[in-house]
Amino acid sequence: MVIPALNEEQSIGLVLRDLPLERLNEVVVVDNGSTDKTGEVALAVGGPVRVVEEPRRGYGQACLTGIAALEPCDVVVFLDADHSDHPGELRRLVAPILKGHKDFVVGSRVRGNAEPGAFLPQARYGNWLACTLMRMFWGARWTDLGPFRAIRRDALARLEMKDRNFGWTVEMQIKAVRHGLRCAEVPVSYRRRVGVSKITGTVSGTVRAGYKILYTIFRHSLPL
Repeated sequence: MVIPALNEEQSIGLVLRDLPLERLNEVVVVDNGSTDKTGEVALAVGGPVRVVEEPRRGYGQACLTGIAALEPCDVVVFLDADHSDHPGELRRLVAPILKGHKDFVVGSRVRGNAEPGAFLPQARYGNWLACTLMRMFWGARWTDLGPFRAIRRDALARLEMKDRNFGWTVEMQIKAVRHGLRCAEVPVSYRRRVGVSKITGTVSGTVRAGYKILYTIFRHSLPL
């Protein structure tokens, strides 16, 4: 499992303690240049939790670093550190992969149960627009760019992920469809995050993320 984290000392412990740690081989928390005690709090949980430092900022960069740090495994799970997702739903997320039915599963907040005020309007609209464009260009039936996701490690390697910031999730979903992976969504629950979102919680973050997501979609839509 890979958990990118930037200044999440209030929530990272909650996330880790909600996970079925006894069933996980390894949890890599990527401290993406935090100025608080995110890394210390994560290490204090113990068990299979390991903290990797990545001072180069960027969500995608943190994910790439986490992947590189993982020990050999069959399935890689990505989970945010803000406690907005429900780590206890991990089994539901990975079940289609473990049964051999799917290669890549995205947890859909749109299809699941979102707490009032958790899924902000700008996030809902951005998801709708991105998913609509992916359906237009590639016939992809996504409803969400949810960060809670699981993928076979060999399939992930085939995608050759590149994005180092806000385009990470949409790049993965586009490439998964283009590479013919067996994809699925499962409904997941969603609650208000601990603290303020670094993306949808600010105007600048929303604009930058929206621009990068649209840029990524249109870049991949161009002929090779």
